[in-house]
Order: sequence, then structure tokens, then C-alpha cells
Amino acid sequence: MKREEAARFELSVGDVNDIIESAIGGKNISTTIEGRERYPVNVRYARELRDNLTKLSRVLVPTPTGTQVPLYQLADITLRTGPSMIKNEEGFLAGFLYVDVVGRDMGRYVEEAKRVVAAKVQLPAGYRLVWSGQYEYLQRVIERLWLVVPITLFIVFLLLYFNTGSIAKTVIILLAVPFSAIGAIWLLYVLNYNMSIAVWVGLIALLGVDAETAVFMLLYLDLAYEERKAKGKMKSIADLKEAIEDGAVKRLRPKVMTVGVMFMGLVPIMWSTGAGSDVMRRIAAPMIGGIFTSFILELLVYPAIYEIWKGFEVRRLASAETAP
Repeated sequence: MKREEAARFELSVGDVNDIIESAIGGKNISTTIEGRERYPVNVRYARELRDNLTKLSRVLVPTPTGTQVPLYQLADITLRTGPSMIKNEEGFLAGFLYVDVVGRDMGRYVEEAKRVVAAKVQLPAGYRLVWSGQYEYLQRVIERLWLVVPITLFIVFLLLYFNTGSIAKTVIILLAVPFSAIGAIWLLYVLNYNMSIAVWVGLIALLGVDAETAVFMLLYLDLAYEERKAKGKMKSIADLKEAIEDGAVKRLRPKVMTVGVMFMGLVPIMWSTGAGSDVMRRIAAPMIGGIFTSFILELLVYPAIYEIWKGFEVRRLASAETAP
């Protein structure tokens, strides 16, 4: 603004800015009412009168004396690149750059972007760079997960211990956790799902499902073992293997039915549509993959581990009977 020139024509800075606003940017002068709807009435110069600097410089500004002065006599008009909107964050002027991440998870993208920006961008003094948005929310969730996951595992361990009354049984049951994680990761890889908050929720829920199916399997093994032991038929490793076969193989149907019901409840979610379906699929996916591999563990690995564990007790009982 040429303040001295404007003062010569008895114009203030506000008078000139009002003309610039109404001519270039537009100004709401009224509101039209159509029933319950309200629409602002905006007035500004036609596009052909404001599409270049030469035409804008010829915009006439009325003075109190009635004289009309071209705008170029009152201001210097130039084009400069700047922010479309002035924003502030924590009391500082801020500029926002929005990024859409496709094909990879947010966390790893931002970590890589941080390294690239730190290597190629030198921030002037007084400037700082902050990664915000969903990445900031993800960082908060990760910090909470570092607290929630250990507490969840500890609570599951306590509940299993109170149910079984044995640390050894509790540890055997918790062996399903790493095996179920294998299936969950495989299915997430096949479906091309990235790690997200919903996936972590599904993994935490998988802990409870694994414990349920593992307790069910261990219960049948214990029932078969205690039944033969009460009848006096637990005198050798061969007797132990028969008991394990009776508990694991002959009672396969109820275990399959238990896992089958879980699949019937979770698999239809993968074909769901509508609001929230994307989140629900990412919660269900790790549970489906984890249940599948943990079920294989319970059928193939649990009996072998149970035989190793109870084999020490059977040998001790057999040696006690043969001792003079």
C-alpha cells in the first residue's frame, strides 16, 4: 500500500482494502432466504475483469471528493506464492502438508520419511518440523500397548493359574500364543493388511481365544490321564500314550466343534460391507489365522508336550512301585 498516495486522496488503508476485497476476493452483502435455507449473496468483479495484474491495476477506487483513482496509484500489485490460510499451532505460525499413505503402514512410512527429510532438508533457525495426524495417534496407542499387552498377559496368566492350579499347565497353555501369532501374521501377509490399531486389537483378543481352546484341550488330556491313574493303569509310558490318545484323538469332535463355531462367527466378517467393515475385517483377520495355527498346535504339539511333562511323573511312580 502506498500510504502517502492514499492520504493525498483522503483515503485510509481500510478504504482501499475494502475495494480490493469486494473487487477481487468478493464480499457478502446480503443473505437470501428460501424457506428454511439461507444462501449468502456475494459480489465481486467478473473473472474477465480480474484475471491478470494489468486489469486489476485499473480497478477504480472512489474518493470522498467523488474522484475515482486507479488502484495502481494507491498500491503495488505483485504475485507471490504463500499459504492459502494462516494457521497457528501452540502460539506459532504453522503450515500444514497433508500426505496420503497408500500400500504401507503409517508408522514405517513416517519413520522412513523422517530419515529422508533429516538428510535432505535443513530447517532455518526458529523453524521446527512435527509429524502429526494419524501418526501421532498411532504413537500414543503404541505407548499404551507397551503397558496394556504385558498387563493383559499377566492377567491371563493369573486366570489360567487360578483355573488349573499348576504353573506347568499354565505355561503349556500359553504356548499357544506364539503359535497363534504365526498364523495371524501369515494371514495378514496374504490379505496385504498393514499393522494398525485394529490389527493390534485383534491380536489382543486372540490371546483370550487361544487360552480358551488350549484349556479345553488340556482338560481332556487331564481327564484321560486321571481316569487311567485312578484305575491303576498308569504304570508305563505306553499307558501314558494310550491315555493321551484317548484324550486327544478319540475326543477330537468336541474340539473341532469349538473351533468351528469360532470360525463361523469370524469368517463372515471378512465379507462384510458397510460402515466400519474395514476395521472389523482387520480385527477378525489375526483371530482367524491365529485360531487355525493354534488349533494345529493343540492337535499335534500339545500331546507330545504333555507326554514329556507327565512322563517324569509316570517314571517316578513306576520306580517307586518296583523299589523294595
